[in-house]
Amino acid sequence: MNRTISVEKPERLDAFLRREIPVLLSQDQVSNSKIRRLVMAGKIFVNGRQCRVPAFELRPGARVSIELDEEKFNYEKQPDDIDFTLTEKDVLFEDEDLIIVNKPAFLPTEETMVKDRKNLHQCVVDYLWSKNPGLRNTPYAGIMHRLDRETSGAILFTKTRQVNKAISEIFQGRELKKIYTAKVTAKKNPADAKGFPKEFSVDNFIGRISSKSSRCTIGVLPESKGGQRAWTDFELIKAEGNSAWYRCILHTGRTHQIRVHLSLRGMPIEGDVLYGGIQSDRIKLHSTVLEFIHPVTGKIISINCNPEF
Repeated sequence: MNRTISVEKPERLDAFLRREIPVLLSQDQVSNSKIRRLVMAGKIFVNGRQCRVPAFELRPGARVSIELDEEKFNYEKQPDDIDFTLTEKDVLFEDEDLIIVNKPAFLPTEETMVKDRKNLHQCVVDYLWSKNPGLRNTPYAGIMHRLDRETSGAILFTKTRQVNKAISEIFQGRELKKIYTAKVTAKKNPADAKGFPKEFSVDNFIGRISSKSSRCTIGVLPESKGGQRAWTDFELIKAEGNSAWYRCILHTGRTHQIRVHLSLRGMPIEGDVLYGGIQSDRIKLHSTVLEFIHPVTGKIISINCNPEF
């Protein structure tokens, strides 16, 4: 389908397309991500010139041409998520206030834009409901932190709103011990031909370096440009040839922090192709340890959940 439409009022290109494309396709609405992909793919022309800027400001009288392959545009790739049901064997700790579970890889932590896509949060809700089928209202499960879709391991949810503030403060402060396990592959002969270091730290400022319309990529970014401090300590567990396993001790909790820090040291995580890792069946990163003082009982909660890689 090739259509040209005249612009009647000043507005952004993406807003214009969100209104006009559903009319062309006889649909109720079209997702923002589809609109962005169409623009970035070079399928939109303004006054005969290709425009790849979703936020481009249109003026009255401008002519917008749309090149649209309806079959490709309407096709929704289904994510290769696992079909997961939370059971007692996946629960690492539970009491009246908290539940800590072992998240599998290939499962989003929370709801996404894809309708009816399975996620861990809903699995926790379903599990709590299965234990108390007589409940009149949906069980509460508060999301306190997140793991990337391919990252596995220990993750905590609250069961009552009353503890949310205390748990949030624990995660923002130094009272929480949070340790991951990562399998890495050295880009050169083990870590620059010096062998894998037994211990090292990375303490810098990082932030998003990709555009908002493309896949999120984090990198070194000065604090003056919005970078946030990221500090991780690393301890070698074992090494085999060109691969090694590290304990990654987080002092801050930035997006992709461990992945970026190991990549900067020339030891990207196996499977993490976004940051230079070799191809694998998954990103080899696992949330291993959560340790903190329970905000209600005052007891030390210490969770150790070993990876399967």
